[in-house]
Amino acid sequence: MSISRKIQGFIESASWIRKMFEDGAYLKQKYGAENVFDFSLGNPHLEPPEEFYIALKEESEIHRPLQHGYMPNAGFWETREAIANYLTQEHHIEFSPHEIIMTCGAAGALNVILKSILEPGEKVIVPLPYFVEYKFYIDNHGGIIKTIPTKETFDLDIEAIEKHLDLNTKAILVNSPNNPTGQIYPEDTLKELADLLYQHKEKYNRIVYLIMDEPYRKLIYDNEKLPNIFQIYSETILATSFSKDLSLAGERIGYLGIHPQATYKKELIEAAILANRILGFVNAPALMQRVIKHILNTSVDIERYKRNRDFLCNGLAECGFSFLLPKGAFYVFPKTPIADDITFVKALQKELILAVPGSGFGAPGYFRLAFCVEEKVIENALPHFRKIAKEFGLSK
Repeated sequence: MSISRKIQGFIESASWIRKMFEDGAYLKQKYGAENVFDFSLGNPHLEPPEEFYIALKEESEIHRPLQHGYMPNAGFWETREAIANYLTQEHHIEFSPHEIIMTCGAAGALNVILKSILEPGEKVIVPLPYFVEYKFYIDNHGGIIKTIPTKETFDLDIEAIEKHLDLNTKAILVNSPNNPTGQIYPEDTLKELADLLYQHKEKYNRIVYLIMDEPYRKLIYDNEKLPNIFQIYSETILATSFSKDLSLAGERIGYLGIHPQATYKKELIEAAILANRILGFVNAPALMQRVIKHILNTSVDIERYKRNRDFLCNGLAECGFSFLLPKGAFYVFPKTPIADDITFVKALQKELILAVPGSGFGAPGYFRLAFCVEEKVIENALPHFRKIAKEFGLSK
């Protein structure tokens, strides 16, 4: 075989998201893009806010030595300082620029964190359902993923986590607001998790890091509040990006933040800076680092995502689909009317609706719809959802 067996296996295990992309391209070519209702990818459809273009223009017109050259692997000091100030205000804990490392998106941040902390064979606990790339990131650095079921509400099951927490556990990776469910882990649950991890540390003198993946942090609806994890657990490492709240997914700009009170903060910082380089990222994109320092308090119009959520969810509810209303992000995760989610997604595809089966996120019996699309896509898709609902006995 010309490629590694491991990568061949990964290709097969990740085939559904890849397949939806390929099938979508074929259907759009055959029927016209306007006649295909693509809810498969979390690719923000909103343009970045005007403040981004203003900052981009200003920074691109400045000519300084090494404007586009290398910088320290952790990133520009002034950008890290701006982010530290932002996090200090957001979390009410004093951050310094030393605790911020600029990365190539949240994916880059997660890989840097995992490279920094994992010994070969150590375990990372991940609640289900989960972003499918996590298992690849963990494997990249010799770790082992251990997925743990969540409750019916998709809240963390602390008892289930406790059963699998052992001396080989290095981290718990949590994504909130969650992809694919759109749910937010409540503060009480996270405090319960923190208590468990503190007890584990006290009993075994063993730190379990909590990695918080929060690229959807600003995409919150109905006055919900995202818990302040830095106030809850001191061994937290944040991974985030500007891909979703500023619609800059293609610019690959993000950062990681290490808790100022982490036990081995100095070692974590040194490890992450080195990992940023030796993983091949070297540094985050220079121009984007200069731009985002001006717009940390800015975001796209969240209300437009909320309108899409309400429009789609009201339509799905009228059809008889069962789901939890998303509290954040831009996904809804309904139950499939039959046990076989893959068969159901294929039925949707016959109606030119592109969705991703829950099996792709470790949760068979569900399907994910990304509502970061133009409103007309939802409007034109709803008659097709109604047809499918009748076909599967959800409505008359």
